[in-house]
Amino acid sequence: MDWKKLLGSLSKSVDEELRLRNAYLAAENRILREQVPGRVPLSDGDRQALAAIGQKLGRKALEEIATVAKPDTIPA
Repeated sequence: MDWKKLLGSLSKSVDEELRLRNAYLAAENRILREQVPGRVPLSDGDRQALAAIGQKLGRKALEEIATVAKPDTIPA
């Protein structure tokens, strides 16, 4: 097997695992959000962590996934 095929196979496997992990975490987050009434209190460290990742993701992705804070407020 040449290295390009091997690399492609490994990349596909890693991508699939990341998609499954993301789907699991999204479902888990949705379930937990349904069980917690009202707003989730965030510390300054929580806000900074979300902002750092949120800036890398971009506004469009945040609009699809953000549940704890509004996409407008995360990068700020």
